[in-house]
Formats: sequence, structure tokens, C-alpha cells
Amino acid sequence: MRSSVLSLPSARDEYSATPPLDRAIASALPTRLRPADLLRLTDEGAEDVLSGRYDHLLPADGIWPVDERWATRLSHDDEVDVWLISWTPGKFTDLHDHAGSLGALTVLSGALSEYRWNGTELGRRTLAAGDQASFPIGWVHDVVRAPAAAESVGPLDPTLSVHAYSPPLSAMSYYEVTGHGTLRRTKTVLTDQPEGDL
Repeated sequence: MRSSVLSLPSARDEYSATPPLDRAIASALPTRLRPADLLRLTDEGAEDVLSGRYDHLLPADGIWPVDERWATRLSHDDEVDVWLISWTPGKFTDLHDHAGSLGALTVLSGALSEYRWNGTELGRRTLAAGDQASFPIGWVHDVVRAPAAAESVGPLDPTLSVHAYSPPLSAMSYYEVTGHGTLRRTKTVLTDQPEGDL
């Protein structure tokens, strides 16, 4: 009688860093696009705006709104939404997240101040023309035209940025910092508008 020997996988085989090729690996993100993809899309969108490709979408007679933020959708599909936003002095977006969407931006002109919740307080950074930033899920921030931008280019000159969201925005949650130094959600709204109500 012949005995058969069973070959059991060793612990080394079982926990190999390389997954089997016949098994699909699902992404934990709600989109196949990554932050680097969104940064590339915003950079390309910025180049297209500067080259005049989207002149037909810009305000008539080149007169930019001075009282409220303004935005136009540059492109849209089931996977990603790309927007051009004009920022006016003193108009905050309010502290918010992008719900289940990843985001990224490229600043075309002027500068933006971003106030980001870091878990204990609001940190601030300034993004100048040419700067980029990406926003993972759970990123809570407030964005405003940087005061220095208003002084350097004047109130009538636009501060412009191109934003990409994947999947396209469908909701945003808004927050406040409590007196105890924590973050509290105040509301969630369904929206397809970028960076809060326009």
C-alpha cells in the first residue's frame, strides 16, 4: 500500500507578500482613480484653461464675479468631475468634507488658504499659483482666497483653481470645532457643486 503525502502550505507560503495571480484584489476606495490621477487631471485642466480651450465656459466679457464664488464644470463622466472655480475675497467654503469622493486641485492664479482639521486643531497652509493638493476621503477643510492674493492681484482679478472629484460629488458634510477641541458634524447635504454652495 502506498501512502500519499499531503503537502501543506508553510507559514511562509501562506503569508507571502505576493498574492496569488488568480485572485482579484478589490480596492478599498470607491474609485479606481488615485490621488495622483486626480492631480494629473487638475494639472491638465489648468493647462487647458490657460490655453483658451474653455474660453466658451468663462464669464461673458471676461468680467469675473466679485461678490460670490463662481464655478463651471469642465468635464464630467461616471468616474470623475472636473471644475474651474473663481474665488472672491472673504468667502469661506465652511469646514467640510467631500463625503465618499477623493479630491484634488491645482491653483491657476492668485492663492488659496486652506484650513485643515488635523485631529486636534485647524492647521493652515497657503497654496499659490502652480501649487497642487489632494484630499483623501475624510479630509475636513475650509478654503478661502488668501488675503495676500487679494492684495497682490487686486479684488477684480480672479483667483482660479481647477478641482477634480472621484467619484463625482454627491454629498458633503459640514462641521464645527467644539469648545472642547473636537470636531462635530452639523449637517450633510446632497450636492453636485464643488467646495460648498456657490
